[in-house]
Amino acid sequence: MSKSGRSGPGNLIAKVTGGESIALTGDSESMWMDVIHKMDEVYSDLLRYESDLEWKNKDLEEAQTFISSVIASVSDILVVVDGRGLIQQINPAFLRLLRQPESEILGSPIADFIDEADRPFAMALLIQDKCTDERNAEMRFMTALGVSDLMAVNCSARLDHLGRRMGTVLTGRPIGELRRAYEALHKAHLELQHAQRKLVEQEKMASLGRLVAGVAHELNNPISFVYGNIHTLERYRQSLVQYFDAVRGGDPDASSLRQSLKIDALLDDCAPLIEGTLEGAARVSEIVRNLRRLSFSKTGDRQSVDLEKIIRTASHWASRAKKTKAEIDLDLTAGVMIDAHEGQIHQVAVNMIDNALDAVRGVDSPKITITLRKTDRDALITVADNGPGIAPEAFDKIFEPFFTTKVVGEGTGLGLWISYTIVQEHAGTIIAANGPNGGAFFTVTLPLGG
Repeated sequence: MSKSGRSGPGNLIAKVTGGESIALTGDSESMWMDVIHKMDEVYSDLLRYESDLEWKNKDLEEAQTFISSVIASVSDILVVVDGRGLIQQINPAFLRLLRQPESEILGSPIADFIDEADRPFAMALLIQDKCTDERNAEMRFMTALGVSDLMAVNCSARLDHLGRRMGTVLTGRPIGELRRAYEALHKAHLELQHAQRKLVEQEKMASLGRLVAGVAHELNNPISFVYGNIHTLERYRQSLVQYFDAVRGGDPDASSLRQSLKIDALLDDCAPLIEGTLEGAARVSEIVRNLRRLSFSKTGDRQSVDLEKIIRTASHWASRAKKTKAEIDLDLTAGVMIDAHEGQIHQVAVNMIDNALDAVRGVDSPKITITLRKTDRDALITVADNGPGIAPEAFDKIFEPFFTTKVVGEGTGLGLWISYTIVQEHAGTIIAANGPNGGAFFTVTLPLGG
């Protein structure tokens, strides 16, 4: 149709190709206008769809470019195979491994590129219809230069929108690289463990040194007492030998010699001297026995421990080993028993008292208060001081290893960390806080013994 026009009222003249004219009635004219209107709508929709399609095609190209760039930048090999084991897509890393043209790889069976010895197991993972989980395998690939190094390969199922298996995605890297990385990590871990053990042992030795310094004061008194008594007994022995020699020799002046040597007073004094010497030796023996019992070894089962006795011993020895002299107020409940390694609990007590003594250094009228209480299920040990307290920024780090507020050379930062570890191993807790009237206090909670 080339054009149309009206020949009269109510009639539409339409000319078609070839010059033939058709006269349309009013109803035909209305129908024809509807057809033209619909064609305009369809044309507008086609233009809109074309514009949307162009934008979607642009987004799709950008997404494809992004995915391709990511795949190309991955250093691990990546291979996509279909359900029949034919290669559909590879990345440059796989091309570099095989050293073959991409055209000879795509569409080929993956089995052709797997070493014959590894092929049966590898193919069982790749083409299992029911296998939809992730599998790991070790295999070698056939390259243009021969068999590759052993590679750790991860095989993951590729599923469609209905969850059906469509193939497999392989990613992998040489095991040698992984093994070297693992060995380096393992070596670093061992070195860290060794350094940690060494530092812990150093802290234990420092704690033991402080303990020994206190014990030295404890041993000094009974040993000096024994030493003095032995010297006196030796003088008495010499006088007795002189007198008995005179008696055996029939010396007529033996009676006067007895008076001059004060043999009667000497004999009366021997009993208390011997008794005091034995008491001093017993005291030395007890101190040595305590040292053996308070070893830092974890060997052996836990035993019933008297906390009152441990705290008294720890406070006595810790104060003797410190230059800081402070008033130590002990408020201890008797009969508080726990199941523990006695030496470890003693170390915790010494560490807390030692820190408290450092905290009150330079304070007027330094004072430390140690309390021991028990609840229905727990024992509570509190060590409080009237020092400057704990700085706010130190609360989160106070039980961390190597953290210390002491000057260099005075502390390793391991004392409280070791105490924290020991208390945790005994199913207890240890907390630090500042007192309402100043100073700091540490509270240890330990479960009571059965």
